[in-house]
Amino acid sequence: MAHDFSTSIPRRSVVALTLTAASAAVLAATDRAYAQPKPAAPEKSLYDRLGGVFAIAAVVDHFSDAVVKNPVVGKGSKNPQLAEWHTKTLDRLPGLKFMRTLWVCKVSGGPFEYTATKPGATPLGLEAAHRDLRISPAEFDEVAAELGRSLDFAKVPKPEKAEVLAAFAAHKGEVTAGYTARG
Repeated sequence: MAHDFSTSIPRRSVVALTLTAASAAVLAATDRAYAQPKPAAPEKSLYDRLGGVFAIAAVVDHFSDAVVKNPVVGKGSKNPQLAEWHTKTLDRLPGLKFMRTLWVCKVSGGPFEYTATKPGATPLGLEAAHRDLRISPAEFDEVAAELGRSLDFAKVPKPEKAEVLAAFAAHKGEVTAGYTARG
């Protein structure tokens, strides 16, 4: 007795086979995508590498207090404008620390905005803020050295320290403009 077998595949089986094949293709493509090397993560900003606003504020706090005590640029400075600022206007130091923190956050790529209290010719207004202090290039260098010591105190790694000091040094001409203009 001969059996008549149908060679047709039911529609339900065709759909199931198609879905299985499609799923296998998707999984294979996914495996290939994950097997490829991933692009390198973008380098963190200096702001992030310094530890953000709280770490920056701690360095600025230490630095600001050290500058006041520094014999070359602080209370005992031979520059009468600096000596006077560091003895007679210290009530402004908390605000100055805040402004310095904002400045460092801004120039290091952080999310904070810095606006100069005395707008000047440059976006940061540093020449206007420092003009009356008549800071000499040597005094600027001493402030930079104090900043370096504060970064060391906070154990800031050498690459980040170098970047901070370079950002600071980039504004030497602005900060010393009052000294050079006094003629």
